[in-house]
Amino acid sequence: MSFELTILGNSSSTPTSRRHPSAQVLKINNDFILIDCGESTQNQMLRYKISHSKLRYIFISHMHGDHFLGLPGLLCTMSVQGRIDDLDIYCPEELEFLINLQFSLSDVQIKFKIIYHKLKFDAPSEILETRDYKVTSIPLKHRINCAGFTFQERAYGRKINKQETDHLNLTQPEFENLRNGGDYKGKDGKVISNAKLTFDARKSFRYAYITDTLYDEELIPHIDHFELLYHEATFAHDMVDRARSTFHSTALQAGKLASRAKVGKLLIGHFSARYQKLEELLDEAKDVFIRTDIAEEGKTFKLR
Repeated sequence: MSFELTILGNSSSTPTSRRHPSAQVLKINNDFILIDCGESTQNQMLRYKISHSKLRYIFISHMHGDHFLGLPGLLCTMSVQGRIDDLDIYCPEELEFLINLQFSLSDVQIKFKIIYHKLKFDAPSEILETRDYKVTSIPLKHRINCAGFTFQERAYGRKINKQETDHLNLTQPEFENLRNGGDYKGKDGKVISNAKLTFDARKSFRYAYITDTLYDEELIPHIDHFELLYHEATFAHDMVDRARSTFHSTALQAGKLASRAKVGKLLIGHFSARYQKLEELLDEAKDVFIRTDIAEEGKTFKLR
């Protein structure tokens, strides 16, 4: 299974001449998933050659404009260019009202069906499960209702060691038992341990998108040992009071959470426009978690 993450925007509420508000595209096999949709998202998709016609799902974390204001225009473009496939949008319930109001006032007729799935913010909730992966929303500590998202590849069964099992003439139920970790029991009552007949399963990949939030160690159980974590890093730590008052995090705090959650790699983003150069934020996060990188616009991280 392939996992690829392309960064379209890494700025916070105010864009700069070189940075755009939050948006990412996660490709899992043939599914293209848009995560947040700040202004200029469709322009960024054109720039980095990502076809909006391929989008299968859209996830909107919360109702601050830098995370959704690009969506009405993107939906209109999809319709004008002939999309007919249904589109699933996972979002706060207010977004459906806002989009419908926008289209009503401007007499826009969308030619495909939009299916809105309302997020819950009181507890983690599994919101999507496909054959290949599942998505869970996680409440974040922001000024308004806000959700992070985790994307987890489905668990794989153990691999059968054909050299050790061919002579056993296994039935299909016996194969399934071994894949699920069970031991083999022969007709004569002899038991052969699973470890002798199988190999370890391939590790499933997990990605967590943690956007606008206060530093929150309650997130750790939900992202523990994830292979990749994106975490907002709006300010440097000398502005920790400003971060706290606006319900955001610092780069140092992002690194600290990544370290305590023992993730494989950290990407930081959602940078305040006050930072023209991002090395200060990167260095700060790397002081506590060395495997940190900038969520650089236009960069694709091949995760599998």
